Amino acid sequence: LYKFAGYIEWPPSGFGGPGTPFVIGVMRDDAVAAELERIVPGRSVAGHPVAVRRLKPAQAVHGVHMLFVGGEEPDPATIRAAEAQGSLVVTESPRGLAAGSAINFVVASEHVGFEVSVEAAQRSGHRISARMLSVARRVVQKGA
Repeated sequence: LYKFAGYIEWPPSGFGGPGTPFVIGVMRDDAVAAELERIVPGRSVAGHPVAVRRLKPAQAVHGVHMLFVGGEEPDPATIRAAEAQGSLVVTESPRGLAAGSAINFVVASEHVGFEVSVEAAQRSGHRISARMLSVARRVVQKGA
């Protein structure tokens, strides 16, 4: 999840200033939040220190750059609200992209991969690098 950030073009308007942290919000998955809290100290994204924020469903995501929504059934309203705030949404659901997320983790043959919706990324103001798209299991282009 953290490594995805290096392959995404983040809008400069999403940061208040040079010391403003890059915030990864985590909703409905304490294990992911704990692992991120363990690995991000001292790391940066686009020159900004990384911070992790644990969020509850329906909690405002203002100031969150990347939102991970755990669980099998992501709430499309939560995804739309995050997208409207400029957050790039990542899920781990069989219906993640259909619910509106930009990146969705998938498991196939006991290996974790990911799929990408270029359109969802663009709606939230982000551009995903061709390098990341080339290793995605599936890429959904605009209107597909």
